[in-house]
This record gives sequence, structure tokens and C-alpha cells, in this order.
Amino acid sequence: MTTGMILALLMFVCLLIGLSLGHPLAFTLGGLAVIFGYFGWGPECFGMFIDRIYMSTMNSYILVAVPLFVLMANFLDRSGVMEGLFVSVRYLLGPVRGGIGMTVILVATIFAACTGIVGASVVTIALLATPPLLEYGYKKELIAGSICAGGTLGILIPPSIMLVLMGSYAGVPVGQLFMGALIPGAILSGLYILYIAIICFIKPEWGPALTVEERAAVPTQKVLIDCLKNLFPPALLIASVLGAIFAGVATPTEAAGMGAFVALLMMIAYGRFSFKIIKDSVIATSTVTSMVLFIVVGATCFTGVFIGLGGDELVEVAILSVGSKWGSFALMMLIVLFLGMFIDWIGITMICLPLFVPIARDLGFNELWFVMMIAMNLQMSFLTPPLGYAFFYFKGAGGATSQIEMIEIYRGMIPFILIMLSALALCILFPQTVLYLPEMMN
Repeated sequence: MTTGMILALLMFVCLLIGLSLGHPLAFTLGGLAVIFGYFGWGPECFGMFIDRIYMSTMNSYILVAVPLFVLMANFLDRSGVMEGLFVSVRYLLGPVRGGIGMTVILVATIFAACTGIVGASVVTIALLATPPLLEYGYKKELIAGSICAGGTLGILIPPSIMLVLMGSYAGVPVGQLFMGALIPGAILSGLYILYIAIICFIKPEWGPALTVEERAAVPTQKVLIDCLKNLFPPALLIASVLGAIFAGVATPTEAAGMGAFVALLMMIAYGRFSFKIIKDSVIATSTVTSMVLFIVVGATCFTGVFIGLGGDELVEVAILSVGSKWGSFALMMLIVLFLGMFIDWIGITMICLPLFVPIARDLGFNELWFVMMIAMNLQMSFLTPPLGYAFFYFKGAGGATSQIEMIEIYRGMIPFILIMLSALALCILFPQTVLYLPEMMN
């Protein structure tokens, strides 16, 4: 092992130590890059940082889609469109055991197709769904699990900010990633609904149906009309963004701009427009975008030093030492799963993709499929402790969520983590679940 490889190994160990001590990811990555870059090359490392930041970040047109998708999510969150949709679908599925829980997943799936922000999805759905779910006596574990898992669909189902970043750094067209994520996202959503239906059939007390009197209070015709009326605006937004990308009319960046404009029109149509909301949306967008870009810059410098010291060769030797193609794949998936418990998905994407994608390519894996497997794996990071961002989003929503204890939230997440693992296994066994639509696109 060369001196550079020893430094690279020590660099990664220091990263884990720094994160375990609670230091911010962006500054931990950037700080370690400066320290080990200086030890490895001296002052010349600073020129390398400037070149990498300019070429991979400042010069990346696709990254412009990030603030536009975030702005679209903020406009949509403030438009109130999901509130009406949730109420309508709740009365439509309410007579079925677990019907309101299924409504949570359906609305979360539609919301995911309109925004790629997990925090916005979890908080919005928690505020909408928790009070009626508690009122009807739903099991608290099922409430927390369905809301947190449903909210994480936004990171996988396009338009997803994660897929934008992954496409940029893996060299895979974002449009193909968006197309490849549709079936896996639908599988996950369907498995969530199936689980809720089965558990509430076996244990009716977990998800009681609406009473006949409550359902009869709202005519079926009104429920159907309200569903169609509230479904049209999200469908228009999805068509304007994903339709433009899949039809080849617009790039993801251009489609993100159209989506933000349509979301603004929806906010006006629902009577929620005000200059204060515009100001709040812009500030929230700037905050999220700044956080993302700080991590991207830090990770760019970190991976540059790590690879320059020979860390990529060290990782490749360790992964290939397993001795088989699928063993190496399993090891890479386990590394991503482990890191997801401690590191933000952005950091994992920036660190792992430059190292793993070349290895996967050499092993003969389809790059689009491999990147999608990492994306599905990373979705679990929002539920797996101790980081588990969905937990903190749910608790931070306030209101009725304060009635659900921490241990109940964690217990509620376990079945949905197992469902995510099952969906990942299905997509590994049947690669066409990812590749079919992108191949049709070509």
C-alpha cells in the first residue's frame, strides 16, 4: 500500500469521526480536502480545487434545475392543492379498512411527482393526515410509518433533485433516470398500499373504516367531482414537467423552469398568491439551494483529493477482492446502506458515484440501472436511524404529530424499510423494471 493510499484511508476514517462528532457535512468534507490535499501535494492542491469546482459545479448546466425544482416545490406546498385532494380521496377510500392510510400513500405519490423535496412532502402530509388518522383511531405506528415512507417517495419519483445530481455526477442523462424511476416508484407506492390493506384486514383496529353515516354525509357524485377537480392541477404540473422531458421538447433544466411557472399559476388559481408567500418561497429556495451547493463543493474537493491520493484504487481492490461480480455489487450496496445511516444522501452521491460507477461499468453492469439501484438504496437513508431525516421532519411538523412518541415512529418505520428492501430486490432480479421505459424512450 502506497503512502497516498494510506492517506486516503486515513481521510475516510477522519470523515466518519468528524460526522460522528456532529460537524456539518459540507465543512467536514471541505476541511479534510484542504488538510489532506496540502499534505499530499502542498499548495498546488488549491488550484486543483478551483478547477474541479468550476468544471463540475459552476459549469454544470443541469445543476441549474436544482433551485428551479426547489422553487416549484415551495410554490406547490403553499398553493393548497394537496389539501383539497387529500380530503376528496379520503372520502373516496374511507369506507375501506385502512382507506385513509391508503389515501396518505396515494396523495404522497402524486405530491412526489410534483416535487422532489422530501422535507416538504413529509411535513405537508403529516400536517394534513395525522389529525384525521388519530381521530379515526389508526395505530400510531402505522400513521408515522405511512407518512414518513410516503413522503420519501419524492426523492425517487421524478422530478427528483437526487436524480438530477446523480445524473450530473454519473454521466447518465437525467431524462433517462427520470424515466427509469417511474416503475420502481410505482412498485414502492403499490407495495405500501398493499401492506396497509393487508395489515388492516388482519387487524381491523389498526385502520378502522369510516362509518356508514360519515360516508353518507358526502354524496358519491360530489366526492368524484372533487377528486377530478383537485387532481387536474397536479396532473397539469406533472405533464408540463415530465411530459416535456420525455417528449424531448425540453431539457430537465428548462422543464424545471416551466414547472415553477405552472406551480406559480396554481398558487394564483387557488387564491393563495401574495408577495409575502413569494418572498418566503424564494428565501426557502435560497436556503435549500445554498445547503446543497455547499455540500456539492465540499464533496467535489474531497473526492478530488481522495482519488488523487489513490483512494479509488484502494476502493476498487477492496470491492473486487470479493471475487464475484454480484458479490462486489452486494458490497457496494451495503456500503451505501451503511453510509446512509450517518451521512446525508448528497454527500454519499458525491463521494460514492465517482468511485462506484467506473467499477460497475468494468463489471458489466448497465450504468443507468446501477445508478437507479443506488437511488433506491439511498431512499432508505431517510428512514434508517440514527440519521433518518424523515423522523425529524415528522416530529418537527408539530401539531398532532406531538401525540406520537419517538419509539412509535421508529417501530412504524421498520415494515416500510423492509418493503423498500423488497422493492430493491425486485428491481435487482428484474432489471427491466428500470430499463424498459428508457429503452422505449430511445
